[in-house]
Amino acid sequence: MSLTRSDVEAIARLARLEITAAELPVYADSLSKILSFVEQLNSAQTASTEPMAHPLAGELQRLRPDAVTETDQREKFQRNAPLVVAGLYVVPKVIE
Repeated sequence: MSLTRSDVEAIARLARLEITAAELPVYADSLSKILSFVEQLNSAQTASTEPMAHPLAGELQRLRPDAVTETDQREKFQRNAPLVVAGLYVVPKVIE
């Protein structure tokens, strides 16, 4: 699938990305290659493939203990925020 310049401009607008005219051909090519790869994956025959509950069937995966390894630094990080109320970051309201 090949994307046109207007397709890429529409995608960029929806994603709120600012793409220059020089970057448009690069994005069009990259996105077209990604979509072609997805089309290729969709053509794979998977009807006879049984879903797996776990990729390591019959094997055990070693897991680390579920223990806290870092200290709480929330107040340190929130000191850099422009506005914090009751431990929550306050951001501008965005309504379209």
